[in-house]
Amino acid sequence: MKNFATALTLMLALLPVLAGCGRARFPAYYTLNVPPAPDPPAQESIRASIAVREFQSPGYLRQGPIVYRPSPEEIGFYEYHRWAADPRALVTSAVVDRLRAGGHFSMVSMYNGRPDLDYIFSGKLEKLEEVDYEGGVKVEVAMSAQITSVATGATVWSDAVSEVGTVSRRSVPGVVSKMNQTVELAVNKLLSTVPSQLSSSKH
Repeated sequence: MKNFATALTLMLALLPVLAGCGRARFPAYYTLNVPPAPDPPAQESIRASIAVREFQSPGYLRQGPIVYRPSPEEIGFYEYHRWAADPRALVTSAVVDRLRAGGHFSMVSMYNGRPDLDYIFSGKLEKLEEVDYEGGVKVEVAMSAQITSVATGATVWSDAVSEVGTVSRRSVPGVVSKMNQTVELAVNKLLSTVPSQLSSSKH
């Protein structure tokens, strides 16, 4: 009886531990939240239209988990911290929004294959990741883009930018918050070099 009582006591003591081991862990989901740009005033001299293709990216950025780099050669993934939506779509939406707000084109839309427009904007999200080497925690965002004339097939503009932001709040939510700020900076920097004369000429 004494042995039974001892065994029962031990089993009861282990129950909370065993229950904790069996508890399921669910992923946390995040999204890029780039603030919308204001609507521009209408300009009668603007005649050119442009459509934006969905941004491309390396395959590892499309898998869902948030990416971190412990070294330049190594890529890691947060198993329980994931993007709720494809970052490519969110960056594309931000570019469309800012091209509209710039007021340099008569129409800005998502590309749907229709030929009745003047230019096509194509971009690539090269990097969107946490950087954990060279001291501190940072995020790096890199993207490139080009504008092509539908009439001639010629590239009339291209550029590439890279932005690095230092993470002050060392947590995944802190990293995502800094990614939001850095994506906004990168998009604005990229679009700042689009030539304004495209808006008044149809190629």
